[in-house]
Amino acid sequence: FSTGAFLIPYFVMLVVTGIPLFFLESAFGQFCSQGPINIWRAVPILQGVGIAMVLVTLIVSIYYNVIIAYSLYYMFASFQSPLPWSSCLSWADSNCSSTPRVSCNVSGVLVANWTQYNITCPETDVITDPVQSPSEQYWDRVALQRSSGLDETGPVVWHLALCLLLSSILVAAALIRGIKSSGKVVYFTATFPYVVILILLIRGVTLEGAGDGIQFYIGSQSNLTKLYEAQIWKDAATQTFYSLSIGWGGVMTLASYNSFHNNMFKDAFVVTLTNAGTSVLAGFAIFSILGHMAHIYQMPVGQVVKEGFGLAFIAYPDAMSKLPISPLWSVLFFFMLLTVGLDSQFAGIEVIVTCLLDAFPKIFKHKRALLTTSACAIVYLLGLPCVTQAGIYWVTLVDQFVASWVLLVLALLEIIGICYIYGGNRFIKDIEMMLGSKSFAFWLWWRVCWFFISPSIIVVILVWSLMTFKPPFYGGVQFPVWGLALGWCMVVFILLWIPVVAVYKLMKAQGSPWKRLKTSCSPSKDWHPYLDVHRGERYSEERCCPMRNRENKQEVNVNVISSSWL
Repeated sequence: FSTGAFLIPYFVMLVVTGIPLFFLESAFGQFCSQGPINIWRAVPILQGVGIAMVLVTLIVSIYYNVIIAYSLYYMFASFQSPLPWSSCLSWADSNCSSTPRVSCNVSGVLVANWTQYNITCPETDVITDPVQSPSEQYWDRVALQRSSGLDETGPVVWHLALCLLLSSILVAAALIRGIKSSGKVVYFTATFPYVVILILLIRGVTLEGAGDGIQFYIGSQSNLTKLYEAQIWKDAATQTFYSLSIGWGGVMTLASYNSFHNNMFKDAFVVTLTNAGTSVLAGFAIFSILGHMAHIYQMPVGQVVKEGFGLAFIAYPDAMSKLPISPLWSVLFFFMLLTVGLDSQFAGIEVIVTCLLDAFPKIFKHKRALLTTSACAIVYLLGLPCVTQAGIYWVTLVDQFVASWVLLVLALLEIIGICYIYGGNRFIKDIEMMLGSKSFAFWLWWRVCWFFISPSIIVVILVWSLMTFKPPFYGGVQFPVWGLALGWCMVVFILLWIPVVAVYKLMKAQGSPWKRLKTSCSPSKDWHPYLDVHRGERYSEERCCPMRNRENKQEVNVNVISSSWL
């Protein structure tokens, strides 16, 4: 997409869905100090939503680990001068060229160097031969060793498999002691990218042609007609949910470690606006350097800009190879990608580990290190198909199906469960137990978003996207029918847990069908703040469970709670 056009739906989605849902999930997780499965004790019939969130997190963590492996490989490859993708070397084919190949059609004969023969070539007879840049061929032929399609799996690309292993080791080492160890690591991984972005931005804006790149980013070259396409709005919503961890349990899990009276309202604004501001700032740093590359190639900026993986691993490496001291800028850039990727991977693995700890506290209570290591090992093994020669097709397939459609469905069910079944007013009272009483005017905007705007926008985007669905592809290669069927099967497998668990809860309940439904939609006796001291009159032992013998109540392990916030 033209970036300027994308920023409009992105910020619209941030205001009407991103911030409200981040606030909702933060408050939901902080209130009961539980992971995304146990948290649905508030609405037992929707506990399948929590299971679906964990499955999404698991699958996304698998392919996100692969993206970290890509960053590691490019970072290591950058310790060379000149950069290996700066020119066409032995690994390139005849289609590789650092400059455009232009020919002139002279009486049906293509002449390459017509100026040497004093021939004047009309613009209508100028033919540009399709070529690939060295960075594009390096990505396909060296880094990925990409096969012809999903049908041709090919062997494991071992340099990527080793980088994948290193990524898993780094994540396991950072999370082996839980929040206590990862919190310290995040102090570096969350702040270092800002240093690199500022360095790249200062360097970028001083380059010739930087203005053209920035103009393409937010200026008059933006193609606003893209706003009429459903895909850009779906991608804006997905990007908002993905970058803020909305819909896949990350926010709930990390908020569950907050102190009960932590001001999650302030956190919601600080985190979401910082996230959006960082994206915009990084855009200036990236497009200023891409503008310089377009200036060198004498091409429009739109022709050198790539989407998705192409931007990070083709266009930007190509741009950096044109800079003085190019290995330095390349190492900084890919180390920044590494730290950003590790931050996201920390959240994903933490969701999986926290849910297992919540589900089986007696088994895993003193085995967190073993559990974390095992989770990282399983994610590594499941990621090996994604580092075969067809690995990029698997990564694209998962990204297009699991990390987009499913997140929208889960976010919609989350809103319905909390606001319409559990009760928006009851939820607001829960929040006020943590923040203190607020006025009606304070809650007006949040009520409007939670009850009407956010769910309506998600429904419209889902329906619009399904009506205009186009099969995904990568590098011009279409996926086979069985590949697309597998993508939809992943979606069905994740969402199937929602009705299965709902039916199980109804069957387990007692009484008439209506009473069973009412029981399954009402909070269970275990739904309350984790510590007794925070329960107050609304969730007191006598009021919630009047028949329970208080002397037999299980002792609460206060060591589970930490006041740190990632």
